[in-house]
Amino acid sequence: MIETIYIEENIQQHPRVLDICARFPKARTITCGRYGEVFNPKAQNFRLQKQQPALILAEKYRGFMLKAPPNYGIGAQHNYYFSHMLNCLYDCRYCFLQGMYQSANYVLFVNYEDYFADIQRICSETPDEAVHFFSGYDCDSLALEPVTDFAQEFLPLIRSIPNAWMELRTKSTQVRHLLNTPAFERCIVAFSFTPDEIARALEHKAPLISKRLDALKKLQQLDWPIGLRFDPIIYEDNYQQHYQNLFKTVFAEINPDTLHSVSLGVFRLPDKYFKKIHKLYPEEKLFASPLESKQGMMSYKTALEDEMMDFCSKELMHYIPAEKFFSCSL
Repeated sequence: MIETIYIEENIQQHPRVLDICARFPKARTITCGRYGEVFNPKAQNFRLQKQQPALILAEKYRGFMLKAPPNYGIGAQHNYYFSHMLNCLYDCRYCFLQGMYQSANYVLFVNYEDYFADIQRICSETPDEAVHFFSGYDCDSLALEPVTDFAQEFLPLIRSIPNAWMELRTKSTQVRHLLNTPAFERCIVAFSFTPDEIARALEHKAPLISKRLDALKKLQQLDWPIGLRFDPIIYEDNYQQHYQNLFKTVFAEINPDTLHSVSLGVFRLPDKYFKKIHKLYPEEKLFASPLESKQGMMSYKTALEDEMMDFCSKELMHYIPAEKFFSCSL
């Protein structure tokens, strides 16, 4: 799967670096000063790199936990998001990462202990109040778990801090570690879904909806808190019927009584990211939708956006109580 590994010079002997390299003995290893030397140059072909991304092992120096916007969350007052990786295994056409980064290579920050220290510091500031940490912003939380051991290493820390909560946002079926780990209420495994018709057209390399549901059901049967994330909502001519079918399919397969939360979010991209992605995929029908720029963000026209959110919200209320529903955007 990984043919080339770039390693920052100052972490060549880091235990996680040595462990990952041992898992890929046939991979070519190349040292670099800082990951930006490989990741940031402009003269790169994102589409070509996406066919066979390299892995870049790096050290992060700051910005471990970032405050989430006020309208983002699932019930707590203190919300943070973070990324242990940059870029994703999957190739979803609506993903902002394609417009944000020059490179399709994966960057893994191996200094997990610095993330741990920031989580501990933040939680100690409000010990009697819940603090929610959201992973999977610049990557999929679990897609590369066999390489990163992310959940395996982070969850013991979250379990040990009484007011720490974590959301693992994913489209992945890489849940083996979770299935072999005792569930606990402060870790929400949140699966992202779009209708089959949209997923087949736009979510390249991602597991089928049926496969995600299989993974979700296995976790739910072992008492893991489950979240459903219908984010982003994508417009097409028959979106009402397709989202009705999606909700019917999902809720027929799972136990809605033990769901932790359900959220909706609309399609939004910063203007500069949109322009870059549109250039990568000039024929993509998604970008021919009724979009407009509002305050530097490209999204659906306000009337359509409100219509879609209202429709999907009302449909979801057939399956869940209102207190489990959250309208989120980041």
